[in-house]
Amino acid sequence: MRFDIISVLPDLLVSPFAHSILQRAQKKGIAEIVVHNLRDYATNRQKSVDDYPYGGGSGMVMSIAPFASCIESLKEKREYDEVIFMSPDGETFNQTIANELSGKGNIMILCGHYKGIDQRIRDLFVTREISIGDYVLSGGELPAAVLVDAIVRLIPGVLNDETSALSDSFQGELLDAPVYTRPADWQGHKVPDVLLSGHEAKINEWRHEQALIRTQTRRPDLLED
Repeated sequence: MRFDIISVLPDLLVSPFAHSILQRAQKKGIAEIVVHNLRDYATNRQKSVDDYPYGGGSGMVMSIAPFASCIESLKEKREYDEVIFMSPDGETFNQTIANELSGKGNIMILCGHYKGIDQRIRDLFVTREISIGDYVLSGGELPAAVLVDAIVRLIPGVLNDETSALSDSFQGELLDAPVYTRPADWQGHKVPDVLLSGHEAKINEWRHEQALIRTQTRRPDLLED
């Protein structure tokens, strides 16, 4: 699976993709993550990619020409299943969307900055707009990293134990059950006996029950349906 990310600050994305699961996925050849510097597609001497908004107002708006040039250049090399713009007014990202996108082949991600991007970029090129929450960040790089991380870990072969992702929170619309490790007794705080029993059916029943309790307590909205 390939991700092409267009950013005016590509250095912000170096660290998130150079460690842990994302690094291993790239070394295995399962995921390819390429970050493109939008300034490379600016035609002016200053390499600026923004301008004042029509109609007045505060802030600067990212220009259409550099984005169009970069997008069209990438599309000449391959077809994309989605061209995603990370935006606070997009659909809210969740596990269902991550599951869906993990089955795609090539995804392009646009990272905005400043006041926003020229609406024509969204109208002409973007196939999907995604938000990671109801708040505003300085740019789309961190949301893009979140999106890629959530998707890549679902691709078969990325995790050492492929069943691990199936038991994550929000898979099956439930939060995950509590988890424990050694020691079984730490200063009088003990691991639930059922987890030490070796009885798989009872353990699974306990985990499902605890997942329901946790979801009901913390995210009852997930159980509304």
